Amino acid sequence: MKFQVDRDVFSEAVSFAVKLLPQRTTLPILSGVLIQAEGDGLVLSSFDYEVSSRTEIRADVEEPGTVLVSGRLLAEIAGRLPNAPVRVATEDSRISVACGSASFTLLSMPVEEYPSIPEIGEQSGVVPADAFASAVSQVAVAASRDDVTPVITGVQLEVRENTLGLVATDRYRVAIREIEWDGGSIGGEPITALVPARTIQEVGKTFGHSGTIAVAITSRDDRELIAFSADRKTVTSLLIKGNFPPVRRLFPEIVENYAVMNTADLIEATRRVALVLEREAALRYSFTADGLTLEAIGSEQAQASETIDAILTGDDTVVSLKPQFLLDGLSAVPSEYVRISFTKTENPNKPGPVLITSQTSREQAGNDSYRYLLQPNLLLR
Repeated sequence: MKFQVDRDVFSEAVSFAVKLLPQRTTLPILSGVLIQAEGDGLVLSSFDYEVSSRTEIRADVEEPGTVLVSGRLLAEIAGRLPNAPVRVATEDSRISVACGSASFTLLSMPVEEYPSIPEIGEQSGVVPADAFASAVSQVAVAASRDDVTPVITGVQLEVRENTLGLVATDRYRVAIREIEWDGGSIGGEPITALVPARTIQEVGKTFGHSGTIAVAITSRDDRELIAFSADRKTVTSLLIKGNFPPVRRLFPEIVENYAVMNTADLIEATRRVALVLEREAALRYSFTADGLTLEAIGSEQAQASETIDAILTGDDTVVSLKPQFLLDGLSAVPSEYVRISFTKTENPNKPGPVLITSQTSREQAGNDSYRYLLQPNLLLR
């Protein structure tokens, strides 16, 4: 195999191919990137039996061939090459990479032992890339990072003919967002797909400026896969098996007790007052007709409080919230103002979850579909 390729194009392609590979793997061969040179271009692929990446780029191919090489090492080398065309050639079990005055020699891995890259099924639909990337960034933060319960470490995609819903939860909060999509092959019954949060976050970042993203959900040999494709790049992922909790029913239709405030003011006040908190401690938020007061009891050495403007509708309310969980929700609100609504429980001494939604102005509710439900901590009297 022998080819010449633009340095920046090659470096970006290798980086994309290895980005989703695990840092450590029990099978060293799965840390490789497969390079196939034929015709007028290259296909670079990686696969670890759970997630795969594949991209096509143009190259001047002198001798076609296929080689498997350590992915992360090649990515590091490609990212530091001088500004000149990259020349790659193989001889026996060695691969030479030359660029300008720099040259490297790498050992290849046995291609015959590498697993077959998953095939993509029929396209299920197309989604605007910018809207998808925005929705993923808003929702995925609420997914659990605890692998003990795999079913809540993912983002649930709920596919209908004209809408795509994204839902995530870690038991303490729930985030939901709906976006438009063209589900040409979707019939009347909705389809659900539970995608690992890390994978879908990387897809959102990588494909966010691609115009549109094609999505395909397929089932083969008892393996359910989802594929995302854009700009001659494809990412596939095994879906998480199990029943996602029915969290949509937790969202109230109407809440009459709520407060409206400036989003940036609340974010900055929360960050300031939380400085004196010990790890995992919560802030107390007191909503009254006079505004919102934030209080941090903190340790014996430090306490803090701050008051900001807020317009309260309904009764005075006091809730205790983990600041980072609140900030995650506030940071995803796409508006100058935010509404925090207070739900009720059957126990008057136990506060219900707070619902965070956007607010176009002090008086006008937002028209976007983002909703973030956060369970308060028990108040310490």
